[in-house]
Amino acid sequence: MEIARDFYLQKLIDHKQNGLVKIVTRVCRCGKSYLLFTLFYNHLLKEGVLADHIIRVLPDDYGNKNLQNPDELYRFVKSQIKDDAPYYILLDEIQLVPEFESVVNGFLHIPNTDIYVTGSNSKFLSSDIITEFRGHGDEIRIYPLNFSKFYSALEPNTPFSRAWLQYTTYGGMTLCLSMKTDADRAKYLQDLFITTYLADIINRNNLRGKTEINELTDILALSIGSLTNPLKLSNTFNSQKNLKLSANSISMHLDYLQDAFLIERAIRYDIKGKKHINTPSKYYFVDMGLRNARLSFRQQEYNHIMENVVYNELKLRGYFVDVGVVKTNLKVNGTSQRKQHEVDFVANMGNRSYYIQCAYKMPDEEKRKQEQASLLGINDAFKKIIIVNEEVFTGYNEREILIASLSDFLFDPEKTLNW
Repeated sequence: MEIARDFYLQKLIDHKQNGLVKIVTRVCRCGKSYLLFTLFYNHLLKEGVLADHIIRVLPDDYGNKNLQNPDELYRFVKSQIKDDAPYYILLDEIQLVPEFESVVNGFLHIPNTDIYVTGSNSKFLSSDIITEFRGHGDEIRIYPLNFSKFYSALEPNTPFSRAWLQYTTYGGMTLCLSMKTDADRAKYLQDLFITTYLADIINRNNLRGKTEINELTDILALSIGSLTNPLKLSNTFNSQKNLKLSANSISMHLDYLQDAFLIERAIRYDIKGKKHINTPSKYYFVDMGLRNARLSFRQQEYNHIMENVVYNELKLRGYFVDVGVVKTNLKVNGTSQRKQHEVDFVANMGNRSYYIQCAYKMPDEEKRKQEQASLLGINDAFKKIIIVNEEVFTGYNEREILIASLSDFLFDPEKTLNW
């Protein structure tokens, strides 16, 4: 099954020949190697690059075992460079090579090379990998399949509701699409979380036990879309889990999960005061299938799941995403009262900003007023949007708020945002 990853492919194309090492990172099994070694490789051939000017190295192939030696790898790559024409060096699973940072940085001294690397162990998953390349790294992060790419791999004319249910249950890990049964998908995701992601986190950070990181992951999976902080989580550990884990330890464990690209943190932003509020924050999972695997596919809070999917779509497209806070003064019985509203997302890119609410349903006028309240408290001219999981016609209402159907947003986010 070939799934086009046009968005990420274009990123690689745009970053060609920029003098930096392109580091393709993100959570394991989300298609990094396929993107580089199939889609990008085929693009280069179509652009007229000769096959012998594309040096592909897979150190995890048994036939290339000798190339796990850094000296052998360096000599091999240099031996393939025969002239002054551009050469593209594609290195997969580079973490298998000791001192890979020095080897790759060495390739940068060869003037007619353009270098791309992927990796998949805990060190390479870590968000600090960019520092290993001493300022010469250009990180390109990829996510599991978003909804539109997931949908493109399904049977033609699959109803949106059916596709949405499958996507929000089993997520966008590409291998899940080729599996025949739900039982196979569930087992794959549960095993992947335990044997790859958590095992790497434990090994990389020298954690003495598995209990704390497992319990924290489960708590976060239960509370996507809810405000929390290390102190609150520490109290939950003490009261509900009968485990003593300090707020400082919780904070470090949250960093471990973020470094492994399993979760992302959205901090609060005071819209009128134009400042960030560091605590409490919200945490979202990069893939709903991985999140649900932690809960044995039992807990389905539909509004929060929708919120998580919208967050991931915005992040995938390069937006900086915060949780908005709007403070307003209301007159109640002649007395002024301060009221605080939450905006699900404040999405920023360059000089563009969007205020976004996610509403799973808006069945009546009371619910519509509730969803609009925070947006109407914002006085600036940036676009205000409510995304709703209903068959509505995407368009503006009488308060100049864009009401957008979830399906319109997921199939073409940029068109919806710029409606």
